[in-house]
Amino acid sequence: MAAYFIRRMLLIIPTFLGVTLLVFAITRMVPGGPVERMMLEAQQMRTREGGPVSGGGSERQSQPLSPDQIQMLKAYYGFDKPVWQSYCQWLWKVLHGDLGTSTRYYEPVWNMICSRIPISLYFGSMTMVMVYGICIPLGISKAVRHHSMYDNVSSAVIFTGYAIPGWVAGVLLLLLLASHWEFFPLGGLVSDDFEDFTLLQKTADILWHTALPLTAYVLGSFSVLTLLVKNSLMDNLASDYVRTAIAKGLSFKQAVFRHALRNSLIPVATTFGDNLSIVLSGSFLIEKVFNINGMGLLGYESIVDRDYPVVMGILVISSLLFMAGNIVSDICVALVDPRVRFGYKR
Repeated sequence: MAAYFIRRMLLIIPTFLGVTLLVFAITRMVPGGPVERMMLEAQQMRTREGGPVSGGGSERQSQPLSPDQIQMLKAYYGFDKPVWQSYCQWLWKVLHGDLGTSTRYYEPVWNMICSRIPISLYFGSMTMVMVYGICIPLGISKAVRHHSMYDNVSSAVIFTGYAIPGWVAGVLLLLLLASHWEFFPLGGLVSDDFEDFTLLQKTADILWHTALPLTAYVLGSFSVLTLLVKNSLMDNLASDYVRTAIAKGLSFKQAVFRHALRNSLIPVATTFGDNLSIVLSGSFLIEKVFNINGMGLLGYESIVDRDYPVVMGILVISSLLFMAGNIVSDICVALVDPRVRFGYKR
């Protein structure tokens, strides 16, 4: 097993290099980078001042910066070198813990990410706790009551929630519960007078602001995990070893929880590690709807603003978490299923 995980850890290196190199090359090829943005801002500023843009023909009149100034901007942002050379310089900085500086806000990328991590970690961990804490018992109860009224009604509710995207559900929740009935706030994480609250009041205020966005987060993955647990448990309940256990005198409840349930959690264990990256990445649409300054919204804004250092910084963290999550999934499967053996003997 140790040799298997060592190989998996070593595979992270070429995978990380391939993913980051591909995205880095794309950021150098697409139009609208920081140099073009600086040129556009200079042109808009010159237009607002009402002065002449530049002497010469129409092309020079529409360009407020000289060729030398444009070349200086390209050199400042690293666009004057070949892609491979710029990538090697960026990778060297990343290996030394430097994710660069934002071309939009001129702040260190690491500081910007660190300021958003607690928010995304809060919503991500709360979502995972609620999803796994509700879906697993719900899937078990639906499996043992298959084709009952409870199973049919809960399935209708689950599929209705799955058919509605999380951000759409967020908009509906805001319109009904926040705007129309005013049960919940319209956005944000805390109230304006949050600092004046006691500890108990601060906790209640955060939970009050968390209720609607957390509901929107949970809806997306609620039905998938519930039906995964139900179908897996039903397959195991129909197996010979469960019927044999019942024939030997075990009750149906004992057969479910002592034998069938552990095998039914194997598909759930395979997806557990993949959620590590989702815990931090979040959903930029839901964060945009509820005005939550998390990692998802930061990634969305950095793509819209062509803030490539921030894009690459988020890619570094999310890709490493995703690859580490795959290894965690393998560990979870090995813990749940004793039949799994990694590696082989010659």
